Amino acid sequence: MNPLKEQRRIIIIALMVVLMGVYLVRLFSMQMMDQKYKDLARNNAIREVVQQPPRGLSYDRNVSLLVYNEAAYDLMVIPRNVRDFDTADLCNILEITKEDLIQRLEKARKYSQLLPNIFAQQIGKEDYGYLQEKLYKFPGFYVQPRTLRAYPEPIAAHILGYIGEVGENQLKEDSYYQMGDYIGISGIEKAYEEELRGVKGKKMVLVDVHNREHGSYRNGEFDVAAVPGSNLWCTIDMQLQRYGEQLMANKKGSIVAIEPSTGEILCIVSTPTYDPNLLVGKNRSRNYAKLLMDTVNVPLYNRALKAIYPPGSTFKLANGLIAQQEGVINRYTYYSCGGGYSIGNHVVKCHAHAGSDLVDAVRCSCNAYFCRAFYNTVSNSKYKSVRDGYQAWKNHINQLGIGQKFNTDLPYESKGVIPTVEDLDREYRGHWHGNSIVSMGIGQGQVACTPLQMANLIAIIANKGYYYKPHVVKAIGSKDNPNTRYSQRINSGIEPQYFEPIIDGMKLVMTSGTGRFAQVDSIVMAGKTGTAQNPHGRDHSVFACFGPVDDPQIAVFVLVENGGWGASVAAPIATLIAEYYIRREVKRTDLEKRMMELNTR
Repeated sequence: MNPLKEQRRIIIIALMVVLMGVYLVRLFSMQMMDQKYKDLARNNAIREVVQQPPRGLSYDRNVSLLVYNEAAYDLMVIPRNVRDFDTADLCNILEITKEDLIQRLEKARKYSQLLPNIFAQQIGKEDYGYLQEKLYKFPGFYVQPRTLRAYPEPIAAHILGYIGEVGENQLKEDSYYQMGDYIGISGIEKAYEEELRGVKGKKMVLVDVHNREHGSYRNGEFDVAAVPGSNLWCTIDMQLQRYGEQLMANKKGSIVAIEPSTGEILCIVSTPTYDPNLLVGKNRSRNYAKLLMDTVNVPLYNRALKAIYPPGSTFKLANGLIAQQEGVINRYTYYSCGGGYSIGNHVVKCHAHAGSDLVDAVRCSCNAYFCRAFYNTVSNSKYKSVRDGYQAWKNHINQLGIGQKFNTDLPYESKGVIPTVEDLDREYRGHWHGNSIVSMGIGQGQVACTPLQMANLIAIIANKGYYYKPHVVKAIGSKDNPNTRYSQRINSGIEPQYFEPIIDGMKLVMTSGTGRFAQVDSIVMAGKTGTAQNPHGRDHSVFACFGPVDDPQIAVFVLVENGGWGASVAAPIATLIAEYYIRREVKRTDLEKRMMELNTR
């Protein structure tokens, strides 16, 4: 044999022997000498407890607390570790039936024999101490701390939202969650779930044979601290929100108030509403079921974002802007009225007066004027057909934020109804013209909008041509860390000069028109009343306004279902909201009292 090859073979064998020796020594050390691995091998004596992070807090625009956390506990079970126990005793402690206990155990076993599963949720501090004393009787069960949401004031339920147990689809989509975890279901809890939820931690705990914990394993060497969720600073003014809900008591409808210069929502009221504290704690499921079954008031339904209504005369403002932009009318264009707009034998009625120019048509809300302006817009000779003219009109409406979703931090919004050309072709079997749809010129017929969209339209008018997407969170993590997701300025497509006659007309509404009885002393306001037809009962009362005109601080849209004339209910509520926000007090206390006591349900 070649001496060189023999020498290499010996070296290789020697290296392999040394390497195997090292492995054997390390393995012996791990299995026989190192106490850490001895303990880990006895996994029945060490429990990994998930540390749920506290969700981020929420503040209003003035740094008043809207949402905070309270300590609570979940009773966890590891099915593999369950031994015989007194089921009656556990049922008494948890106030459940034996059948319920059996079902919960079966559910946990189906999920996993080895992984912890929530057996009883959201145990309060009062019950926790008593349960902890008796926990040694129930092998396989242990308590895991968590936090519950709490609300210092029973307001803003729809916008703050609530949390609930994670569903099967969410478990599949996001590995962060385990069965029994909580997730934002609605409102900003849903929109900012990733920011609010934080990051889970874990704690290794020593447990004796009697299921009693004996502190951290190895002084917390293997523990991982939970990272709290980020705090949110909302655009909502808590005092204004509370005031709006007081004004809307015993009414169905909504208020949306926006700061025009930023798109920040100052208050967003949907009534009937509910106390957000009802949807936390061990009675959450029972309370949710009651709210869900209330089909008369439908308190879980967010009318400000989801409900769509014919906007009535407030929609005339949009049509006046578009008709100017399309070159159909100008400030001085005069249309006669004579009591309405005639279509063959049918008349769209109007209060009797000779006629109006654009400014006066806004002031007196002339149906004939805006029917004619709409008809001339969609029938404009510069387009080949009424379909093309209507499509141009629809493009303008969409640019004004109507008939589409804003897709901001307001979940579950509706886009409203602005029919497409194809929709109209189907409805009229291909045979339609300007007069077929002329009622859209006065906010009736096929058009339907959300209160949010109409409030944004008023913000556009206040800004004379632009807007920022309406949103409810202005800072994340720190009040000095602005939320820049909605900071893009959006052009409405209407030139600034066309807003002047509309605003002048709205100012006259408040001094000599239908809104004069809701005028606020020493604050120059611009407003527009509306009465939205309701085929199911009394008409809806509608009002939109902004002010002060020279320095717009607030744009408001109010709709009160079955409230009747816009001037009678919606106008006082809207101007009270504006007055309260601008002055931080209300001088018209008699009007305020009357609106708060009014019942229109």
